[in-house]
Amino acid sequence: MTEPHWTHEYALLALRLNRLMGGGALIYRGPQEWHDQVEAEAPAAPGRLAGDADRLLERPPSPYLAAQVSAMRAVARYLDGERLPLTAYARQVLGLEPRWLPESLFEQAHDRLDRALPKTPGPLSGRLHAWQAAHTLHAVERLPALVAKAVAECRRRTGEIIPLPPGEVVDCLLVRDTHFHAAGAYQGELRSAIHINVSIPFNLADLLYVVAHEGHPGHIAESMLKEARADQRVRFMLSPSFLLSEGLGLLAEEIVFPGDEAQEWLNVHVLPECGIRPDGSDFAAIHGARNVLWGVWGNAMLMAVEGREEAEVGAYLARWALYDDREVATALAGLKPSAASPYIFGYFHGWELLRPWVTGADRVRRLLTEQLLPGDVSS
Repeated sequence: MTEPHWTHEYALLALRLNRLMGGGALIYRGPQEWHDQVEAEAPAAPGRLAGDADRLLERPPSPYLAAQVSAMRAVARYLDGERLPLTAYARQVLGLEPRWLPESLFEQAHDRLDRALPKTPGPLSGRLHAWQAAHTLHAVERLPALVAKAVAECRRRTGEIIPLPPGEVVDCLLVRDTHFHAAGAYQGELRSAIHINVSIPFNLADLLYVVAHEGHPGHIAESMLKEARADQRVRFMLSPSFLLSEGLGLLAEEIVFPGDEAQEWLNVHVLPECGIRPDGSDFAAIHGARNVLWGVWGNAMLMAVEGREEAEVGAYLARWALYDDREVATALAGLKPSAASPYIFGYFHGWELLRPWVTGADRVRRLLTEQLLPGDVSS
């Protein structure tokens, strides 16, 4: 199989598999005629797609593309009825085997939150929700302008690490009733959008945490800087590359706003104009603790796949993720076992893997420009 033929078949495999998953599992900027070809076909049988992946794996052009195809093969086999233990399935998809996280890890995060939140009476969950409420933006029509201001600062600081192309445009689009809180999408030709779900109260203390994750140096910056790579034009999202992308996203704020610089910037440029005064809380510590608490989702997913009662899983989320009833209900809706279940592990495990590795600007540049795999950053 010649490389152009391999690339064509690889794109068709990704498009066909994405269609079986209902769309949304693929970032595709390849030839439009290939996309149109797949849309005109009858949906492919997942067993056939697993066989197509086997043939592509006979001579992959690179280890990165081999990992992408291996992940797609695992998903196709799942859709064909194969049911491995979730950790084994996730290892095939993400290139890293997730594990049950000890609750002592979450207790340490709770201790950090206890020290970082205002010293008010009541349980930790209530104090966290009170802090969030105190920093909520009530005039959501102001959010696009505030996001634009944050984008400019995140982009400026990312540009000090790696040159960014001039003329980039990042829009803020307000959406409602989606499954996500925020999502950054690079659309090509230096245009991007950050979508914010305004059905969920927006915490202004999280403004840079969200914008850095979705924008710069997170998802948008990574997609834009890798745009010229042929192997970037077809990105199946259930794959090892997205384990690293989500890990980078959770690290993004502390990369460009080390220490308490994010809070200092917000206290000068955003919070006063919104009528929010300092309350003694430590934003960086709160965000660091919340990164750890992403691991609660992974444990909850393992519980759900084991067949635990929904009430038990919900109680676990309330106890360890500190969720209220609305947040528990939303989380439970996203924890139904499916072919996409491994993705939830990408947040904590990607963050845990990358945090000791990202020790300077050179490694940030590598994450933003190279096609790395989990094994490349394990030491």
